Amino acid sequence: MSVWKNLGEHTVYENPWLRVNLADVVLPNGRHLDHYLLRQRPVALATAVNERNEVLLLWRHRFIPDSWGWELAAGVVEDGEDLEAAAAREMLEETGWRPGPLRHLLTVEPSSGLSDARHHIYWSDSCEYVGHPADDFESDRREWIPLKDIPDLVARGEVRASNSAAALLLLHHLRLG
Repeated sequence: MSVWKNLGEHTVYENPWLRVNLADVVLPNGRHLDHYLLRQRPVALATAVNERNEVLLLWRHRFIPDSWGWELAAGVVEDGEDLEAAAAREMLEETGWRPGPLRHLLTVEPSSGLSDARHHIYWSDSCEYVGHPADDFESDRREWIPLKDIPDLVARGEVRASNSAAALLLLHHLRLG
């Protein structure tokens, strides 16, 4: 069994969203190495699929990679907040739509070689439009996109975030089979 062992770590930088730690790691062959890692808060995502098999998405720019793409509403889970409640809050704040009862779709680790981040993804088959989103600065637009178009959007690079791509491809499979 090839298991890397973390003998201990210390924080080299910290803010409210993440910690950068340096770990003393022992490889299976006995070699030691220093390994930087990010300790991050959980993230909750949510979307809805309507009766026409369209999924609610955000079209947004990400300044770090300087790219545009379709994404699910997402955000950091607040201290003491339930994952499902956080997902519902993020969907409402970022889209203006309040989800109906949410179901857990999947949990992904988008960068497990560098980070302990876990992204918890939920979806609903109902929602209610409440009004213009409070956090409209998060995206240029919010649209209902046909699930049948998702594989092509992913293939063309229009869904760039790994958490959204995994969730949308799974929803496509579950709903359209």
